[in-house]
Amino acid sequence: MAITSANQLELLQTAEAVAREKMIDPGLVVDAMEESLARAAKSRYGAEMDIRVSIDRKTGKATFTRVRTVVDEEELENYQAEFTVEQAKQYMANPEVGQEFIEEVPPVEMGRIAAQSAKQVILQKVREAERDRQYEEFKDRAGTIINGLVKREEYGNVIVDVGAGEAILRRNEKIGRESYRPNDRIRVYIKDVRREQRGPQIFLSRTAPEFMAELFKMEVPEIYDGIIEIKAVARDPGSRAKIAVISYDGSIDPVGACVGMRGSRVQAVVNELQGEKIDIIPWNEDQPTFLVNALQPAEVSKVVLDEEAGKIEVVVPEEQLSLAIGRRGQNVRLASQLTALDIDIMTEEQESARRQAEFELRTKLFVDNLDLDEFFAQLLVSEGFSNLEEVAYVELDELLVIDGVDEGTAGELQARARDVIEAQNKAALESARSLGVEDSLVEFEGLTPQMIEALAKDDVKTLEDFATCADWELAGGWTTANGERVKDDGVLEPFDVSLEDAQDMIMTARIMLGWVDPADLEPEAEDEQDDATVEEAEA
Repeated sequence: MAITSANQLELLQTAEAVAREKMIDPGLVVDAMEESLARAAKSRYGAEMDIRVSIDRKTGKATFTRVRTVVDEEELENYQAEFTVEQAKQYMANPEVGQEFIEEVPPVEMGRIAAQSAKQVILQKVREAERDRQYEEFKDRAGTIINGLVKREEYGNVIVDVGAGEAILRRNEKIGRESYRPNDRIRVYIKDVRREQRGPQIFLSRTAPEFMAELFKMEVPEIYDGIIEIKAVARDPGSRAKIAVISYDGSIDPVGACVGMRGSRVQAVVNELQGEKIDIIPWNEDQPTFLVNALQPAEVSKVVLDEEAGKIEVVVPEEQLSLAIGRRGQNVRLASQLTALDIDIMTEEQESARRQAEFELRTKLFVDNLDLDEFFAQLLVSEGFSNLEEVAYVELDELLVIDGVDEGTAGELQARARDVIEAQNKAALESARSLGVEDSLVEFEGLTPQMIEALAKDDVKTLEDFATCADWELAGGWTTANGERVKDDGVLEPFDVSLEDAQDMIMTARIMLGWVDPADLEPEAEDEQDDATVEEAEA
């Protein structure tokens, strides 16, 4: 086809129609038309030429121009699109490098193949513009709820029409055995929006904990207004969930506000989640208190928190054990997710048996090593003594508080404990040396003979070996594997060496070996001192 006055206006009308249908900027469609016409013109005039097409946005008139750029003689490569200063003088008065000479050329007749190519260019540009528009529209909506229309189901995944495009609800993001038919309305959570080659991919979810949080935000005005905050959510999709809330207004009960009049608010969320039972729990900064709330409806007798390990022991009455654990461990699993702690549940009888076993073990330690009768050893354990070091090096006054212990008895007790410790240290050191431990490690300050023996058994026999250890290899730690916290045992963990102690010892060893310059560590200390000075000045 030829670009004539008869179809000039038609170009703009087509651009408007396409832009309206695809909900994109008409200017983008006109740009695509200009590019397609320029490509057709190049096939007519020559691919080496720099042919440009400009369509007037008001009249639709297409102007074809040939552009030639003035370049240095050494840089001249394309004779059709470039020329030198000398060559340009016949067309331009004072040509300079970088200037462009533009001349209009006759419009081209577009054959069938050229027209088809132009159509492909326009469609491609329109598709790209449509994808960009979809991505820009949805990228900021990740983390929100949207209503959509089910289009079809593919291999268990649901394709949802979200207005300006399609989104996918994967099989594992559906609640239970939900099934949908075409044209069903569906409420979903936008989990992620990614820009990919085949266009923006919008991933939906109905199992995400955030979906429940957003539903409560829609149903409870106090949450939307920020008076009540959702601090944590744990879900077993389609079965049970726990949600922790806190109120920043003393006059508003966060649990009551979320439940609503006669349970109307929480029931609306339950209905949307296919009958999922929801426990609404008051948040508390104190972790043990929060955990007691999280294990509702079970009653808790006692809580023992190990902050360093991120573990917590919960003691419950025998009749409450099954309720605390829940069906297939559901209650304790959700409470663990909610509090981000590993929870060990035991009955009062189990805890009593464990405490009794520890008591007997410590009693036996004192009976065997200090040559005491069982009754006297039990007195020591009852007063809180758990090892020989505590007996040997404690202040004498702390032994005198035990019934029947005078200064002479206390002194004898400590002497026996010290003799046993010295014998144990000597034996441990001999064992370590037999394993090949070098003096550099034996003389390192901070390591006891028992620690050195444990290191030797783990093939750490020199100061260099010790300096290459990681802090968690010595003190132990916790890692997360496949969503579960896994314990890493440390070589010196039985000796109550903390992670900070391990870091200090390793750094000291590296300084002694010359691997680390102490001067490199000083600025940090200076910064801390400066911060402390500033804080004192502010105070």
